Amino acid sequence: MGSKYTKRYTEEFKRDAIALVDSSGKTVTAVARELGISSESLRGWYRKAKAGRGEGTPGELNSAEREELKRLRRENREQQQTIEILKKATAFFVKESDR
Repeated sequence: MGSKYTKRYTEEFKRDAIALVDSSGKTVTAVARELGISSESLRGWYRKAKAGRGEGTPGELNSAEREELKRLRRENREQQQTIEILKKATAFFVKESDR
């Protein structure tokens, strides 16, 4: 649960703020000060946007890769659960066939 004082910004506002950093040549801190927002918030949005465009730091995942990783982890978790169920079923039927 976030603080009741935490501000929520629209995606449009975030996009515009990021575009302002790109087009103005000013620092993230200067743009954040002009907009009256936290420089850390704007810096995070900016980094995420750059990574989404594939311009992030080396080794950083872009948004498509992040989504694929999330999907693969979910798929892996589901397969692990299926394997556990099949192991239990196998043990049950082996035990039943010994009777």
